[in-house]
Amino acid sequence: MTLASSVKPRALGLAKYRGEFPIFKTQVYLNTCSLGALGERSRRKVAEFLDQWQSRGAAAWYDVWWEALGDLRARYGRIINARLGEVALAPSISVALSSVAESLDYTRRPKVVITSLDFPTVAYQWLAKVPHGVELVVVESPDKISVPVDAIARAVDDRTALVATSHVYFTSGAIQDIKRVAEVAHAHGALCLIDAYQSVGQIPVDVQHAGVDALVAGGLKWLLGGPGIVFLYMKEALARRLEPGIAGWFGQRDQFAFDPRALTFHDDTRRFELGTPALASVYAQLGGLEYIEEIGVPAIREATALLTEDLIATARAAGFKPKVAAEPERRSAIVMIPMPDPAASVRHLAAGDVIADSRPGHVRFSPFFYNVQDDHVRATERLASQPAH
Repeated sequence: MTLASSVKPRALGLAKYRGEFPIFKTQVYLNTCSLGALGERSRRKVAEFLDQWQSRGAAAWYDVWWEALGDLRARYGRIINARLGEVALAPSISVALSSVAESLDYTRRPKVVITSLDFPTVAYQWLAKVPHGVELVVVESPDKISVPVDAIARAVDDRTALVATSHVYFTSGAIQDIKRVAEVAHAHGALCLIDAYQSVGQIPVDVQHAGVDALVAGGLKWLLGGPGIVFLYMKEALARRLEPGIAGWFGQRDQFAFDPRALTFHDDTRRFELGTPALASVYAQLGGLEYIEEIGVPAIREATALLTEDLIATARAAGFKPKVAAEPERRSAIVMIPMPDPAASVRHLAAGDVIADSRPGHVRFSPFFYNVQDDHVRATERLASQPAH
């Protein structure tokens, strides 16, 4: 049984945006957790940037492009309830994490705690530092769906510099209680950094309420901005205290002094910025944010949660056993379907114009506000039609 009869009109009304995402003319797209669908507003914003580049060249830096960077920082901040000056731009999560990792002193606190369900980028950042004395502690998941905060707490002690983990686990879609994670870290004087790439845009995030020290997210997935643009949030007081061990000219307070003898970091989180931002990506993100802001993340969460439950019910009715959190309130819009050969299943889906993704042992579906229930029916029917090996 699906939720077709119980989905609220307001939630279904978000499908009115579907026409602004041309991929739905030919495809069933259920892969936002890998790459958000391209909306017409993002395409128009990128065209606007190209027109400026063509007509004005570098002169556009002096007003519109510089203003666009400030606009993006502010709009990212509003989505997560960050204060002005607490957001920096970066081209990837790897770069943002590197900036933070190189600012920490591991002399007396050599431990960094992560979980086995975090995206490997988080682990790689500190695994690279193990030869230099960093101790990486990986907290295992008992069910491969989530990691109990109590288990994280047992791994944290007074030698811990940082707890770095996910808000939504990419491996299961389960939502982590990041407020409790932050409390566990702070109880031992450690910092808390959250990878929110799979949450910001689909789930309300309030960094002030959560009390996290730093958070990274970006445009690739649920913020509909495509690759090449992410942000780092860091508490203002912490940003002022930390000094980056890697630097670039956008992180400098006196950026246009061009003085090779002086390193003058910004007084806020912008000190973690490095090189010149990719403006085409910035503009694509500005367009994508128009959808997020216009609808509002709470309304997106309401609609997407209902779609997620419908997808789970539809998959179960088709004989599949989705791997998801037990409680609906802890489920995000990522639904994992166990399959013997996920890569082959994804190819089979694509041949039937259904776009999904694979992760070890699973096909991964992810509905968003522009999806409709018929997408779930078509996807599960196509998956069920795959010939047995």
